[in-house]
Amino acid sequence: KKLISIKKIIKFKKKEEKIKMNKVVAFINSPIGPKTTHFWGPVANWGFIIAGIMDINKSPEVISLPMTTALCLYSLIFMRFALRVQPRNLLLFGCHVANESVQLYQLRRKLIYENDKKNQIQL
Repeated sequence: KKLISIKKIIKFKKKEEKIKMNKVVAFINSPIGPKTTHFWGPVANWGFIIAGIMDINKSPEVISLPMTTALCLYSLIFMRFALRVQPRNLLLFGCHVANESVQLYQLRRKLIYENDKKNQIQL
């Protein structure tokens, strides 16, 4: 009886592993898997976010107002695109939400810096 029970457990575990493997293969071959630009585009876009985070400790003096504004608009446009494209690309959406947050923070730092600089000149 124990031998039959062990065989059933082994058979069940093999079946469970096969199901997990099928999920991995299904993701790899899916329309948003790593064989597509729907996957690699957002992965590459994380470079903007990493760069923005690394610039947080730099002086606001070096922040480019036109470039930061452009990145904010870019992320806003592509957040909408990520939800409208089929298949819906939540990885791209998440990437642009993170980028929008970082860029808005940098934009805020730059505007405060410019305002303080303007106020010092007036005094």
